[in-house]
Amino acid sequence: MNHAAITGWGKCMPPAVLSNADLSTFLETDDEWIVSRTGMRERRMAHVPAIEMAAVAAARALACAGLAAADLDLIVYGSCSNDEQVPNSASGVQVRLGAHRAAAMDVNTACTSFLYGLSTAAAMVRTGAVRNAVVIGVELISPYMDWSNRNVAVLFGDGCAAVVLQAADDIGEQPGVGLLGEQLGCYADARQTLRVRGMGCTYANRGQVFGDTQWDFDGQEIFKRAVHGMGEAAAAVMAKCGVTPDEVDLVVPHQANLRIIEAVVKRARIPMDKVMLTVQRYGNMSAATVPVALVEALEEGRVKPGALILMPAFGAGLTLCAHLVRWGSRVTPLGTSSAELPPLAKTALEMVNELRTIKAGAAERSGAALQEPVLAETRGTLA
Repeated sequence: MNHAAITGWGKCMPPAVLSNADLSTFLETDDEWIVSRTGMRERRMAHVPAIEMAAVAAARALACAGLAAADLDLIVYGSCSNDEQVPNSASGVQVRLGAHRAAAMDVNTACTSFLYGLSTAAAMVRTGAVRNAVVIGVELISPYMDWSNRNVAVLFGDGCAAVVLQAADDIGEQPGVGLLGEQLGCYADARQTLRVRGMGCTYANRGQVFGDTQWDFDGQEIFKRAVHGMGEAAAAVMAKCGVTPDEVDLVVPHQANLRIIEAVVKRARIPMDKVMLTVQRYGNMSAATVPVALVEALEEGRVKPGALILMPAFGAGLTLCAHLVRWGSRVTPLGTSSAELPPLAKTALEMVNELRTIKAGAAERSGAALQEPVLAETRGTLA
């Protein structure tokens, strides 16, 4: 089989750092409480739209692969925090890259969006529908965060990374290089355990302003399902590909929580020294966690030629997956990109406090504005 190989990689991390100490200025929490429960010490806050982060990461991935934007066939944009619903976000990346030949599609399976996108693009490369693709995992969660809810406000951050896929045969790689297999699934019966109220059209007539969110987050149930789901998916994909845990060189998991990661790899019978961790630096970036961790593993020299990489993930829905990749012969970029984010003018804490002020004002205005329409609707019904 002609597998789809990862030939380029690039990340785009916002420079503004939101520390645990920053969070403690407006939440009843502290560094010890957060670290002991999550392993997180800081996370990033974006000062630009998600599409802008995605375009920078994609440009860097293309340069790494030695591929021109004009030759790109497909852009897959994995995210659950899109700048807009219509038009789609992938088309915004296409414009910024100048990849005018490329098809453009969005994938939203929450935290698993990048890996579901990887499966989608890899299948299209394998069948010959496209020759190459860029797959992006990006989240801009900060505007949607309920900054008054300690249980979720400490967990999430913004960030982005992207990879380039090409048919292994087309680039002269050895047989068996690329995405070997995946296991996808969903615990839809528990989808209500992680819900962001205020993101979506269903809330338009329910007295809630778009972006003024309330998070349903059942931490204990999510923990249990995440450990079971990622563990089962990892075991299934290894069995499917005829691989034993000892043969796995590196695990690049979804970085939801350090304790979840530890439980998953223990269940998979893989030692922690084979795990790439970024949760302490970036928190949970949802769809961006796996690709950012993969790029940093490459930057740190933890990915060797021919390495076998296991990537399990879990997200709202409750979606789950695990992917197994055989790395190719190249672990260094062919080129670099000059793409950069614009300068940062504010600190992360300043941006958060602005968001908190905007949300408080919006909630106050919506409460006043909704009173008369509700009364009018009632009068009409009674008449």
